[in-house]
Amino acid sequence: MIPDPTAEIKRIRHQLAADDGFDLDRIFARIRRVQAESGRTCIRRPSRKPANHAKQRSGGGDVSASGESTPAAR
Repeated sequence: MIPDPTAEIKRIRHQLAADDGFDLDRIFARIRRVQAESGRTCIRRPSRKPANHAKQRSGGGDVSASGESTPAAR
């Protein structure tokens, strides 16, 4: 039978976290150390800001329960 890859990934991830005592600082320190020792170039992307969908609605009206836009009160 073919092993479940998702279960295997979760098992490995759990084991790696257990090796660092489930301490996020130690986990990330190990990740950074492994990246530095690999000799490969690691690219850090700037953080993305979440979109505020409420401000992006056009018309300024409210949306009813049926999903239809109603005009804004003046």
